Amino acid sequence: MGVLSVPCVAGQQPAVSTPASARATAPFDPTGVWVSVVTEDWRWRMVTPGKGDVLGIPVNPQGLQIARAWDYARDMAAGNACKAYGAGGIMRMPTRLRIGWQDDHTLKIETDAGQQTKLLFFDRSRQPSGPRTLQGHSVAEWTDIFTGGGRGRGGRAEGRGAPAYGTGTLRIVTTNLRDGYLRKNGVPYSQNAIVTEYIDRVPGPDGAQWLVVKTTVEDATYLNQPYLTSAHFMLEPDGSKWSPSPCEIDPPLMPTRPAVR
Repeated sequence: MGVLSVPCVAGQQPAVSTPASARATAPFDPTGVWVSVVTEDWRWRMVTPGKGDVLGIPVNPQGLQIARAWDYARDMAAGNACKAYGAGGIMRMPTRLRIGWQDDHTLKIETDAGQQTKLLFFDRSRQPSGPRTLQGHSVAEWTDIFTGGGRGRGGRAEGRGAPAYGTGTLRIVTTNLRDGYLRKNGVPYSQNAIVTEYIDRVPGPDGAQWLVVKTTVEDATYLNQPYLTSAHFMLEPDGSKWSPSPCEIDPPLMPTRPAVR
């Protein structure tokens, strides 16, 4: 059998295809202003729990010791109110998210509560630069349902673990963090923590659109096992209710009592 040859015009360079951008390949539109829908764990999210209340968080002995030693007045005097607004806990705060594309390969998430900004880099060649921050360095990818892996050649999925919502999921892995709090009452995570999030857009009641955010915090320093939570946000018609405010932590409203283990 002969070999098929393709003629080449002298001086002509072969065409190079440019990969489609993260924005162009998005399986759903995450942009807009979204407000927290707090339908669970009200006592830990809407108020500041009592000191030492770690119920539901798999803290190890070192983490429990730090949580029991937390001092509200000392924290406020030291300017540590924003430690509860870091990447490990911000999605559980009552807040609004404003999500938009900074460029075709970078998604930006802002919160009005605490005025935090998180950049999601779909360009995996981007490396952490500068000091550690509350929001850290986030690498994002679109994943397919049932698999949780990145889209490979031809749009095929690789890996496992994504929740089965809609037609695709946004996966985010955040590192290079400053230490922070999982709750407003000083339950800690360390600078070595890794925060993994899956974000899906799903239909809600009465025709509303919701974002479901599933978060896993892994931290061998203060946790016995990964800490998993979920949070829900509803799409608002516009940004008229967007109301930026500084990091604020109310005094603990629940009486101090020993943690239930």
